[in-house]
Amino acid sequence: MKTQNIERYLNSFGKQVVNRAKSNIQKAKGGGTNLEKSIRFEVKTDANGFSVQFFMDSYGTFVDKGVSGNQQARKFKDYKGQVKSSPYKYTTKQPPPSILAKWISKKGMKGRDKKTGRFISNMSLAFIIGRAIKRDGIQGINFFQKPLGLGLKQFGKDLLGAVKEDIIEGLTTVN
Repeated sequence: MKTQNIERYLNSFGKQVVNRAKSNIQKAKGGGTNLEKSIRFEVKTDANGFSVQFFMDSYGTFVDKGVSGNQQARKFKDYKGQVKSSPYKYTTKQPPPSILAKWISKKGMKGRDKKTGRFISNMSLAFIIGRAIKRDGIQGINFFQKPLGLGLKQFGKDLLGAVKEDIIEGLTTVN
């Protein structure tokens, strides 16, 4: 049986989800991030049929679904539109101050002492921010869940048409 219509259909589904996810990251985080560059898809064929697999840097799921803090739970909407608790949580450790200090320098932020108003070091500010992240968590931005749900809604309706076309093209007439 010919399968070119199904394959073409799945490729356009994958492209649309990836493009929307990249667009969502650009809106939320600014363009050119490593996470944005890492998002891709592949259409795989095996004995069971076709599958569309999506790939991104490992921390992408944390950005997408969020991370609960040890005092505040974070929620996200999955691709079906259902609100769920984040599967990730800070328990005993907080983000490393060294990584946060690099981010602080990159953003050009300066912290001040509460009592005297003097500037504090980037490492001190990084420790304070890390402690707040551990307590409150990180809100997810649903950059991938939302496009996946939209894609499944839109393309799910048209899948049978692609299968039908492949079957019709595969038919041969016998005289």
